[in-house]
This record gives sequence, C-alpha cells and structure tokens, in this order.
Amino acid sequence: MVSVPALLPAKVPFVPTPDQLAAAAGNVAHKLLYGGIADLRPMPRQLIDDGMLRELYHYRPLPDVPQLDDPVLLVMPLAAPSRCYDLRRGCSLVEHLVQQGRPTYLVEYGEISFANRNLGMEHWIETVVPAAVREVSEHAGGRAVHVVAWSLGGTFALLSAAAFPDLPIASMTIFGTPIDISQVPLIAPLRPLVDLTDGKIVGTAVHLLGGAPKPLVRWAFQLSAVQKMVTKPYAQLIHLADSDFLAQLEAVDRFTEGIIAYPGRTFGQLYHRFVRRNELVDGTFELADRTLDLADIEVPVLVFGGATDGIAPVPSVRVLTDLLRGSAEVRFHVVPGGHLGMLTGRAARTTSWPMLDSWIEQHASSRRTAEKPATKPASGRAIGANPRRRYSSQSSRDLARPPRRAVSGTPE
Repeated sequence: MVSVPALLPAKVPFVPTPDQLAAAAGNVAHKLLYGGIADLRPMPRQLIDDGMLRELYHYRPLPDVPQLDDPVLLVMPLAAPSRCYDLRRGCSLVEHLVQQGRPTYLVEYGEISFANRNLGMEHWIETVVPAAVREVSEHAGGRAVHVVAWSLGGTFALLSAAAFPDLPIASMTIFGTPIDISQVPLIAPLRPLVDLTDGKIVGTAVHLLGGAPKPLVRWAFQLSAVQKMVTKPYAQLIHLADSDFLAQLEAVDRFTEGIIAYPGRTFGQLYHRFVRRNELVDGTFELADRTLDLADIEVPVLVFGGATDGIAPVPSVRVLTDLLRGSAEVRFHVVPGGHLGMLTGRAARTTSWPMLDSWIEQHASSRRTAEKPATKPASGRAIGANPRRRYSSQSSRDLARPPRRAVSGTPE
C-alpha cells in the first residue's frame, strides 16, 4: 500500500512572490463571492433528432467563423455526462471545434432508469450510433462524418463501423478505449474473486438493482485517480495563484458529480464479456447471430492513449492498432493525461487537439474527392490484409515533426 506522504512532492515549493500572493488572494475571493472560478457555461446546442436513449445535438456555429465542410460527431460512453467534451470554456473540445468552423454534433443517451435495465450493448451498436452517423450526414448535406469517440464510446463506434460498413464515415478517432482488459491493473485484483464466484455475486446484485447505480460508477471513476484525490488539497494550496489550474479542478469535480448509471443488461455484458472473458482482445465480438470483426473496418482510424490513464492504460489501447488490419491508415499517439485529461485536459489543447485537427483535415471529403480513387485490390488477396494500409505510432513530443509512415505492424 502506498502511504500518503509517498504521494506528496519531495520538495517544498518555492516561496510565492508578491504578484503570486495577490493572484491567490484574488482567486480565493472570486471563489468565495461567486462560488467558483471556472466558466462552466455549456456551448449552445440544438436537439435535431432523438429516440430511445438517443439524443442528437448540433452545436450552433459562430456567426463570424467560416464553416468547413465535413461534420464531426462526438460519441459518448455510457455513464459519463456530455461535459466530457464540453468541460469548461477555454478547455472544451466542443468549443475548439466550433471555433474552427467545424459542424459539430454530439450523441448522448440521457438518464438511465430501472425501466432500461433490459437494454444491452446491441442497442448502442446497432441502433444509437448508426442512426446518429446517418442523421449527422443528412443534416450536413450528405457529407461523410468524422467520428470522435471516448472510452466505451470508442467500443460502440468501432463495433458499429464493423457491423455497418456502409455508414458514411470519413474517419474515426478513438480516445482511451481499452481493448485488452488484461492490461488494466485496476481490474487485475478482481479477477480471482470473479473466477471463484463464477461472476455470480456481481451479476446477481446488478440484476436486483437493474444496473450499476450512480454512486458505484462514480466511485469507480474516482478510484482510477486515487493519487490525485489524496493530493488534491495540497495541489490546490500550491496552485492558488493559478486560476486555470483551479478552474480545471472545478470543472472535473462537476463532471464527476454528473456521472450516471449503467443499464443492467449492458453492465452485465461488459462485466461478463469484457472483464471476465476479455472477448474483444482478438478483435471479434459475437452480437446476436453474427460475428463483428474490427478487421472489417476500412476507414482511417486515429487512436490516442493517455500516458497516465488508469482506466485504459496505453498497452490496453495500443493493441487496437494490430486489430484494424483492414483500415486504410492507422495512427497511434501517446499523449499527456489520464482518462479524462487526454481528451479535455489542459495539455490536450496543445497535444491531442492539434493532432485531431490535422487528422480531420487530412481525411476531409474535399481532399478525398480531389484525389484519384484508389484501385481496389484483387479479390484473391489474403483475408484481413490491406496492402494500402499506412501505419504510424507517435507520442506527443513528435508534434513538431511531420508523421512518419510505415507499413509495419509493430508500434515504433
């Protein structure tokens, strides 16, 4: 067990300057008078389509910003509120995309209730995500969609793309989606108990409750960042003069408070098929009467792993790059941050977001139509092989260099 002192910095921080003391006093006063420092106003949006546990929103474009062509669809994971993409002003992926003039959409699922306990993963894979992609494409004038998905939302998006190869998808970007669950240290201590009880204890409890309740899901998310929880008071103290740091803490706290429940059957599938049996590790997933295979995805895929992600450690995410054998191009980047930080942390503004911008621009529909269509490979090629596939693996320190491309299955 790690002791609390071991989690704290070894050196005492420097003595604050008069300017820093004044800034700290201002931040404390602002927090006391106004209740916080962060600008938590959500970006304006409009509901354009809905269904069972499906709400599709279009973020309003800025009047003075020229609009680009291709739409971007942000896909939610279960349990997380949509604030993950719109954390706070100045550190919001939605705000970033809208400011660039990108038509930006988001699909979220609303509040999960006991009445939804019988919904399984197939609802999101076969209905919610495909419907959202098609509706976004139609709303944007028939253009192909750049799908951006985080955490379990990445699992839904990938399996939907594998299930429906005709979906109008221009590219995919996956943030922190664990594929090899055996590489997740948080789950490893649970495996002996799961094997001993054959999964019946958790399964029975979830069945009786109708799902995984909010407090349990929130606790699990917080457990993944236990070190930050322990050191949070100290961090606040030494950063009292840093309003951006304090605002980020406030925004993350609000995000955590907004975590919602999992529907019972879906949670049961995740527990038994992912935690217990690690079924997706080979890239295939049985759904109803068919087998979905990630190797059937042909669109370009960009994959991000967070350097300090406890929920989806880099090795658990990196395996995805070897499973996307049919994709025209696969890139993998390790970026700063934990599970949420890699998506919308302060460092994301200069790491993952510029990479995402470049990726979308590279695979824009206007660029594709201007290029000569690629010749289809001969029908006799090996199953799962794609000779046109490009692969590269980079970290955030490579931002200043143009990406290297290789046709190697081994990360660089």
